[in-house]
Amino acid sequence: MMPLVSILLILIALIGAPLFTVLASGALLASYAEDISPDILIIEMNRLASSPNMIALPLFILAGVIMAHGGAPKRLVAFYRANFGFLPGGIAVVTLISCAFFTMFSGASGVTILALGGLLYPILKNEGYPQNFNLGLLTTSGSLGLLFPPSLAIIIYSIVANVSIEEMFIAGLLPGLLLIIMLSMYSAWIGRKHAVTHHKFVFSEAASTCKGSLFDLFLPVGIVLGIFGGFVSLTEAAAVTAAYVLFVDTVIYKTISIKKQGLHLLTEACVLFGSLIIILLIALGLTNLLIDAQLPMKLLAFIEQFVDSKIQFLILLNIFLLLVGAIMDIFSALLVVVPLLLPLALRYDIHPIHLGIIFLANLEIGYSTPPIGINLFIASQRFKKSIITLFRATIPFLLIMLAWLLAITYLPELSLWHL
Repeated sequence: MMPLVSILLILIALIGAPLFTVLASGALLASYAEDISPDILIIEMNRLASSPNMIALPLFILAGVIMAHGGAPKRLVAFYRANFGFLPGGIAVVTLISCAFFTMFSGASGVTILALGGLLYPILKNEGYPQNFNLGLLTTSGSLGLLFPPSLAIIIYSIVANVSIEEMFIAGLLPGLLLIIMLSMYSAWIGRKHAVTHHKFVFSEAASTCKGSLFDLFLPVGIVLGIFGGFVSLTEAAAVTAAYVLFVDTVIYKTISIKKQGLHLLTEACVLFGSLIIILLIALGLTNLLIDAQLPMKLLAFIEQFVDSKIQFLILLNIFLLLVGAIMDIFSALLVVVPLLLPLALRYDIHPIHLGIIFLANLEIGYSTPPIGINLFIASQRFKKSIITLFRATIPFLLIMLAWLLAITYLPELSLWHL
């Protein structure tokens, strides 16, 4: 009966059943199969829910929701265009930086595509960039900020892998910047190839947009200095961030009315956090159950029969994670797969922080990879294009990202320079 029930769960998941129900059913099935008390699921849920770092998640989500509705995307695009639009790559580079900045706080590439896609697509088109380039750029740029603080993906990985969140934040800086530089170089080449006209630098416009977005620009600087300077903890930084963006958008920019929009903003943030926390709780309970059943050790014993070097393991790791990223959303993958991979990585002398950067890089690529790359589906709805059209448009960007993935995989110094 066990194989039949397992197949049934997979089929239920494929036809669209809520992920947490499938994971919960799988956890109960696994506990029954291994004769382990299912009480461990509740114990692990309670441990995660009582984690001090967990408080940071809803606060950062609330900050991202407020920024999305408070006009931050338009202010930031105007600033980057006026100050950096004259550089090689022009508005394409502005797109990369703006999307990365916004994803840092929203924590979701889909929100970035929806918030910035409609704003940037006509600008790119009017300045002469080809349609396929525009579609590929906006589809892949939605996930660029996942390696920069205060990325929710980094926070969740740190909690699951039991590593320092601050060290993970530092580890993601160089790989994240490297990817933006590589994509910017490609964008500059496309711009030169198609004789794209650059946005002229006008000092008065640059100064005006800088003044208009000063409070938005100060936010990431304040977070980095606050956390890494030891002035605030992660949870305190999240609370200050949420309070800060609320104050800025209601009092300074006056783009949000608490009386009219307050309930809607809280509801949206609660729904986003609720959909994340229920998967977090269920998935962590499931993975710990699998660990108690010694599944990682059995997997390690199996892999050691075929893999006898670190290089071979890293090759298989990337292939496996690219497949995971193509069929699972990033948060589910973090919770289900990370606990299974950690013992294997340690066996082959891979640092947990380096593993985290490799993991997130693969899933960042997976956002734009069929069959379940979420960026493709959201961009399809936003730009009214087919999934096939969007995937073809993203191929050059995915090739660049794969080259970047090889670099951060086999040059661990890019992630571990601070240790």
